Amino acid sequence: MSDFAGKTVLITGAAGGFGRAMAQRFSAAGAKLVLSDYNAHGLGELSATLDTPHWLLAGSVGDEDHCAETVAIADRETGRLDIAINNAGIGHMPGKTADIDSKQATTCVQVNLMGVFFGMKHQLPLLLATHEKHGSIGNIVNFASLAGIGGAPTLSMYSAAKHGVVGLTKSSALEYARRGVRINALCPAFARTPMVEKGILAGNNNAEGEAHLTRGIPMKRLAEVNEIVQAVEWFCAEENSFMTGQAVALDGGTSAM
Repeated sequence: MSDFAGKTVLITGAAGGFGRAMAQRFSAAGAKLVLSDYNAHGLGELSATLDTPHWLLAGSVGDEDHCAETVAIADRETGRLDIAINNAGIGHMPGKTADIDSKQATTCVQVNLMGVFFGMKHQLPLLLATHEKHGSIGNIVNFASLAGIGGAPTLSMYSAAKHGVVGLTKSSALEYARRGVRINALCPAFARTPMVEKGILAGNNNAEGEAHLTRGIPMKRLAEVNEIVQAVEWFCAEENSFMTGQAVALDGGTSAM
């Protein structure tokens, strides 16, 4: 595990599967945390498991004021921002494009794409200021999806929003490559998170449901949460200093086909 003592890490969607595990991992590595999620109760439960100073803010990343306030907390309480992980996201009811509810589609784009944009818009100035003051390299990790680098039948608006996250990541990485901030996207396949187990698989036979979800994955299984979280830590490690503008698939071999 890398040492993140003295660093400030901002994580959105912190009460969910990936977010909770990332918060615990970075706390164990010594980081101070600013944690955001729409689920206030989940944030409270997470708080009890953390060993380093942390601050909680409940709200939606689809609200720009909420994103601005998370950064303001980092600045006010720690005077810096070293890592921002834009993890919060939602899905929509599966359906062919013409059958997707327009309100659900709009909300999906607002949270999954605009939420990342709002986050980066406010995170970048403090990341740059931290670099200028301390000489450290800042990191943004945006959670996209395997659906952000390929098609996803019945999830077209989710896929469109995640493709947007990849484009935003690559474009912004080019803008800030010489200014002390690295920006990358992670594109996981389905993982064993509460969103999958309590959402997509809810009410179904789990074995049959998993077989359906993993039918196109060469490894024929879901990703485990820690398999994704360890990649985030590597993205942000000081030793990984030449990587920016990448959309990296963790997909059990799916994108190799």
